Amino acid sequence: MVAGRAVTRTIGVSGVDVAVRVVADIGEGPTWDDRAGELLWVDIPRGLVHRLHGGAISTIEVGQPVGAVALRRSGGLVLAVRDGFALWEEGAATLVAPVERNRPASRMNDGKVDRAGRFWAGTMSQSMQPSVGALYRLDGDLDVVRMLEGLDVPNGIAWSPDDRTMYFIDSLSGRVDAFDHDAGTGRITARRPVVTVPRELGMPDGMTIDGVGHLWVAIWGGSCVRRYAPDGALDTVIELPTRHITSCVLAGPRLNELYVTSASADLSPDERRAEPEAGMVFHVEVDVPGLPPERFAG
Repeated sequence: MVAGRAVTRTIGVSGVDVAVRVVADIGEGPTWDDRAGELLWVDIPRGLVHRLHGGAISTIEVGQPVGAVALRRSGGLVLAVRDGFALWEEGAATLVAPVERNRPASRMNDGKVDRAGRFWAGTMSQSMQPSVGALYRLDGDLDVVRMLEGLDVPNGIAWSPDDRTMYFIDSLSGRVDAFDHDAGTGRITARRPVVTVPRELGMPDGMTIDGVGHLWVAIWGGSCVRRYAPDGALDTVIELPTRHITSCVLAGPRLNELYVTSASADLSPDERRAEPEAGMVFHVEVDVPGLPPERFAG
């Protein structure tokens, strides 16, 4: 947050709806399919991909933990699963690019597709061991490139509307960092912090970006989504009825409906009783649209 800038607005819990009452252990990676009019998201440890279409929910069982789901240009889905990158075709997941086979205690986590159709996703230790994670890029020819290493919990990724900046969250750092981004090659350079979330407010997790370049950051442990301007100024806080908020996406026909995922894992029985909506998906309409979803080129 930039000193001297005040929050312009707060949207309280009363302004938020529960969109999906399916309880996830760790709901993550919401993705909007504008062609099908569907919302997709994952439940990481259960290895599930859920779809919401016209109020009906269907579920895919991947067969192993799944950190992220994205759309493909050719149809079907691309997944970041425990063992690497997989394609979902004809009712089955096929591992096409194994990642970190020498680290059985690690798994893949959050991921996104850039405008060139490359799928980016990170790895992390399942025990949250620091500095063993990495960020990978799956190109359309199924070649895998390691982009960053020495990470803790790689999470949210977004690209600015002009495609010149990539934003990235390594959650334990408490920061959103920016990189110069070469859209043609996918190269990233000049890493610098943009947003720092005070530890007492929670930890940045997943995020999305809107059409004017503001970042919507889910705050794990903070019961909210926080919107930041490109210079790091805090603009909006959306309060939510459970503490473990994991990610968000701007979706719907006008891309102005914010869907927010959450987790019920790591809550004690008493905490679950106090937060009965933990693990559900929330919804709130906002006054700025997001960017159209991208599709993997492979």
